[in-house]
Amino acid sequence: MALSQPKTDRSPKVWLAPAKINLFLHITGQRENGYHELQTVFQFLDFSDELSYKILDNNEIIHVNPLPGVKPEDDLIVKAAHLLQQHTNCQQGAQIAIKKNLPMGGGLGGGSSDAATTLVALNQLWQLNIELPELAKLGLKLGADVPIFIQGVAAWAEGVGEDLSPILLDESYFMVLIPRVSVSTADIFASPVLKRDCIPISIEQFLSGTGNNVCESVVREHYPEVDLAIQWLGQFSQARMTGTGACVFAPFATQAEAQQILSRKPEQFDGFIAKGLNISPLYRL
Repeated sequence: MALSQPKTDRSPKVWLAPAKINLFLHITGQRENGYHELQTVFQFLDFSDELSYKILDNNEIIHVNPLPGVKPEDDLIVKAAHLLQQHTNCQQGAQIAIKKNLPMGGGLGGGSSDAATTLVALNQLWQLNIELPELAKLGLKLGADVPIFIQGVAAWAEGVGEDLSPILLDESYFMVLIPRVSVSTADIFASPVLKRDCIPISIEQFLSGTGNNVCESVVREHYPEVDLAIQWLGQFSQARMTGTGACVFAPFATQAEAQQILSRKPEQFDGFIAKGLNISPLYRL
């Protein structure tokens, strides 16, 4: 399935940077450069950060409301804009604002999604006309999850997460529980007890129910809040952790059923209800 950028004269005023969930996550090996070989499935949620862009005549990149605790040199939104400028020798700039809805360190891909949306939006607003495959390859320089958000289609992923194949999934309603902790992806992938020798499985095996998240046991051991979230939500549906955590999700047959469970959540957790989507909200604009 191929997506194309929306027409320039229909640019949205607000660009969405959606959450993702990993429906399973296996590590099948590790490369000499330290990157992990993965197998996973990404699906989008209709729950997003919201970004807006004002184009500048100079090449300055201004993030008007940077995230607390994030250094400018580590800000993926700013890094994405500068990367696109350098790649195209673009002399335009942008003033960027964000309404941050996705938790940091939650495994929902918020930073990667923000970077991907910035590449997609500025590619259009600066009228650079880069095709999405090239844009996704550029996004890989910012992080392994960035290409999936640029591609915009639910996908089976291998390699370090950049080898993507579209997959058609049930668009269930999910309850997402947010423990009030931030999990470091680097710390989890550096853990000596992390399982790195999973036998590769096929898409057919996954669709038949095979697969789990090998990071989950490591996170649960070090973050009791995540362990408690999985235990509580698991009373009502199959509860799983997304990515390297900390967020936990479970599917429900209806939005009303999910909402009923959300209303009963313990006070130490935040949470929301979202629908799984096979097409990113970024491209549904």
